[in-house]
Amino acid sequence: MQTTDLGNKESGKIWHRKPNPSTNEGIIVNIVHVDASHPSKSARFLHAGFDSAGDSFIAGDHLGNVYLFNLNRNRFDLVQKTMQACTAIAFNLHRRTEFLVALADNSVKCFDTGAKELVSWMRGHESAVTSISVHPSGRYAVTTSSDTAQLWDLDTFQRKRKLNVRQSVGIQKVFFLPLSNTILSCFKDDSIFAWESDTLACKYQLPIPEDGTKLRYKAFAITRDGRMLAAGGKSNNLHLWCLDSKQLFRIIQMPTKVRSVQQLEFLPENFDGGSSQILGVLSQDGIMRFINIQTCKLVFDIGSHDNGIVTSSVSPNGRYITSVMENGSLNIYSVQALSKELNKPPPPLVKMVDLSKDKDSTGNKSGVSGASQEKVRVSSGRTCRPWKSKDQIVRTKYLRPEDTTTSEDKENTLPAGLSKQRLQALLKGFGEYPAKYRMFIWRSLLQLPENHAAFSSLLDKGTHTQYKLLHQEYPIKSRKLLRVLQRTLSALAHWSAIFGETKYLPLLAFPFVKLFQNNQLICFEVVATVITNWCQHWFEYFPNPPINILGMVENLLAHHDKELLQHFINYGVTSQVYAWPLLETLFSEVLTREEWLRLFDNVFSNHPSFLLMAVVSYIISSRSPLLHCNQKDDFEYFFHHRNNLDIGNMIREAYHLMDTSPAEIHPRRLLSDFEPLTRGQYPIFNKYPKFIVDYQGQERERIRQEEIEYLRERQLTHKVEAEAVKRRLEDEAWYQQQELLKGAEEQRRKLLMDEEQKLLHQRQRLATVKRELRLKELQLLDAARRRFLRYQQDQRKMELRRLDDELERKMSLRERETATIAKDVEIRQMELEAQRRFFEQQLAKEQEAVTQEVKGEMDANRRRADLEEQMFWRLMETEEDLKDKKLLEESLAKAERLCVETDWKIQTLQKQKCDDQERGKRYVEVSKMTDDVREKERELCDVLKAMETRKWAEVSEKMTQLETEELASSALRAKRNQFLQERLRQEAEPVNISEDGNEYFERLRDLSRNSTQNDFSSSAERHVAENVCLNDVSASDSSTHFSLDRGRGELENRERALISEVRELRQKLATQARRKYPQLHFSETNWT
Repeated sequence: MQTTDLGNKESGKIWHRKPNPSTNEGIIVNIVHVDASHPSKSARFLHAGFDSAGDSFIAGDHLGNVYLFNLNRNRFDLVQKTMQACTAIAFNLHRRTEFLVALADNSVKCFDTGAKELVSWMRGHESAVTSISVHPSGRYAVTTSSDTAQLWDLDTFQRKRKLNVRQSVGIQKVFFLPLSNTILSCFKDDSIFAWESDTLACKYQLPIPEDGTKLRYKAFAITRDGRMLAAGGKSNNLHLWCLDSKQLFRIIQMPTKVRSVQQLEFLPENFDGGSSQILGVLSQDGIMRFINIQTCKLVFDIGSHDNGIVTSSVSPNGRYITSVMENGSLNIYSVQALSKELNKPPPPLVKMVDLSKDKDSTGNKSGVSGASQEKVRVSSGRTCRPWKSKDQIVRTKYLRPEDTTTSEDKENTLPAGLSKQRLQALLKGFGEYPAKYRMFIWRSLLQLPENHAAFSSLLDKGTHTQYKLLHQEYPIKSRKLLRVLQRTLSALAHWSAIFGETKYLPLLAFPFVKLFQNNQLICFEVVATVITNWCQHWFEYFPNPPINILGMVENLLAHHDKELLQHFINYGVTSQVYAWPLLETLFSEVLTREEWLRLFDNVFSNHPSFLLMAVVSYIISSRSPLLHCNQKDDFEYFFHHRNNLDIGNMIREAYHLMDTSPAEIHPRRLLSDFEPLTRGQYPIFNKYPKFIVDYQGQERERIRQEEIEYLRERQLTHKVEAEAVKRRLEDEAWYQQQELLKGAEEQRRKLLMDEEQKLLHQRQRLATVKRELRLKELQLLDAARRRFLRYQQDQRKMELRRLDDELERKMSLRERETATIAKDVEIRQMELEAQRRFFEQQLAKEQEAVTQEVKGEMDANRRRADLEEQMFWRLMETEEDLKDKKLLEESLAKAERLCVETDWKIQTLQKQKCDDQERGKRYVEVSKMTDDVREKERELCDVLKAMETRKWAEVSEKMTQLETEELASSALRAKRNQFLQERLRQEAEPVNISEDGNEYFERLRDLSRNSTQNDFSSSAERHVAENVCLNDVSASDSSTHFSLDRGRGELENRERALISEVRELRQKLATQARRKYPQLHFSETNWT
């Protein structure tokens, strides 16, 4: 079994090697659709539908992809991407390239497979569409959902009618009947109505069985002639309805393992006239069983329990079955391979009849009046496996009256249930068979065995050597017809060697090939049957025409029309002229298609001798024009071209000859009765002079070998002659060439002399021109040099002017900046002067205000002058210590900052120096760059590490020193605070002062406390404060002292702000240093 993965391909081959389906499975190919990007995910096929020809079908998957599979061309194509899952598909519209697909959004769309475009979009359903049925004409369609059915006009894609039902009764399926304008609607309550499609008037209703056999119909199937309806549902019983009598005429019981029926499909057969006898039943177990509804035997089945079938579609020609499997794949089955065993010889004709009546068939049931119901059980054995059927005896069959037929009736009984006598009566009444059933009747009359295996073995032998060049002898316009004719003739030649030597065989077989070109097996078997029965004794005188047969024709003509025979004898016209052309072409040259079909309706329905009677009848019916012919060419032309003839009169004359011819000259005496081909294998055909055929074959092979040898020798002779002619022509050409060369040499010498003279003059002129050009070149070079010098001078002048302009611009810019700065300085001086004056004014106001306040305090100040002086000097000593510490801290911060800046500059210079060195080395020596860089990096890292270690050591020492200084400063501050507090306590005890003095003392204590909390102070401020505090003699001095004492508080606030700014600056410097230093001791730094 072949497996084809569609993947992401939009077109390709369905199978890559010739399919060889087995008899057991019959699978031609298994088709899957796996996504290449996600191998674990595959698209699941949902529905498939064949076209009206049965050689192509479309299939849709759950992703919305619709593929067209052409089984004749072995090709698939992605025709549409609907992006929605399909719920139903139909592909048998009157426009062959269009198809209908029902989608999950309850809409129906029509697409074109050729243009791959949307044709129409039909909406109207409120639930999912479950089925689509197309009218036999392909112009109307019925779509069915659970709540409604709608009739569409496929020419305009407009809705014509809508069928609404009650909610309690849902619609099961609505579909067209073949060969009629009737619509059949099946509801979920098992009621079935027939409607006229034009007027939608109810024609009839099938009666509902009331004997407890309700099946809850779910699946339906109709034969191609529209006469039989099969229905099944939630039971193992099948109901067969006759739509002509509107009655239930049979109930078929499936095996017990079938609990419900999911789908029903009739399998069409060739020449069955549309009354299919094979019914496919898909049950709940995923197996589709094909049974014969007449014998109730299992023909074959498809599917398995491991991978069951979801839905199936049967091609209209009955060749293929397409099934959607449970795993989402698509199986294509060959009906020919599945039914190959059916072509074995039939079972014995004598069978025992069981006269016991079935209880269910003894009487008419209510609701089924006037029809005999019959309930039969399907046997589980297959007819294609006879060795298994011996234990599976059919228990029930048709109950018929006692057999009273005679042996003559048995001879007239045909395999398909037809009667030869009735067919002959029909033929005599109408003169021909119905064109619709003609092929079926011919097949029944000829009793074709349809030996598929034997015919396939003949085809497998290939084209016969005698018919490889058939197209040259018979240039047929249709390539298909030529190919079928070639295959049929080759199969006949492989069947019997005589047919490879028969020259007139293509003429004999051509009408049947043209008639059966779509079924090569039937074509071959029809031709073989005609040869074995109607061409008896034709090959006994091979390779000459059949003298015995022609003698029979001449005897019949002599008996029935002596005058016409004497006319033929007078003009030397023999039976090979007037009878053999009709026989070897089987009248195909002298009759039209319709006339030929009417003739062979009678030929196949009578004894093989009727063909000879038809020849004599044709001659006698044309006696008038023949009697007027007096040249042999006219006779030959007459029997090879069509003539004005009444085919009805000719056939009647043939029947008259059959009845009136004497027994001693009647061909029936020498020709055997009709014998059909045997089943399984074709009979041996050796009724010909074998030695002549073998001799002809040997002679033909000898002649072929002689022709090959002759062709080889002729080719060799032609080759030698061609070589001689070629050599002679080459010699002549060589001599002519030599003569031409001599003449050309003389001409060339003259031309050379002339050319030399011309060359000398040209050289002289060229030398003159060169000198002129050289002079011009020198002049141009001189002019260019001068122009370049002028250009350089202009450039330099422009550069000088630009430099002058730049100097002037910079000078003017500097002057403007200087003037601006001078103006800013003047403004700043003015601001400072104004501020100074403002401060002086403020001080004068404060001094004036304080003078009045101090006059009352002068006495107290004099008494405490000594004490204040002592305390002030002590405070001064403390301020000097703070000043030293502040100087130390400022010096330390400055040293640290300078150290960091110096280190950063040194490192930057070193890095730049190393970069310059490395860059120079790369330019000079590229090959040693890597080693040198690594060495330099190691050295640099070592130096940086050493510098880092040394610097961090210095930093740690400085930090230690800073901590020591801070500890000393804090100790001194604490000691000073303690000393001041002790001194203040000691002074507070002996001294008794007034309230004003106490207030002043409290303010002085606060001042001393604030002064002890400061870390640094300005030396100039301390000196000013010291000088002011020593002057306490006069009132003016006293007022100055107090004003400066108030300014000291402002200076102390500024001092605190300055110290805080210094500390913030130190922290910023330390942070910047920490940020910069880590980049210097990374060991893995790569320099570029």
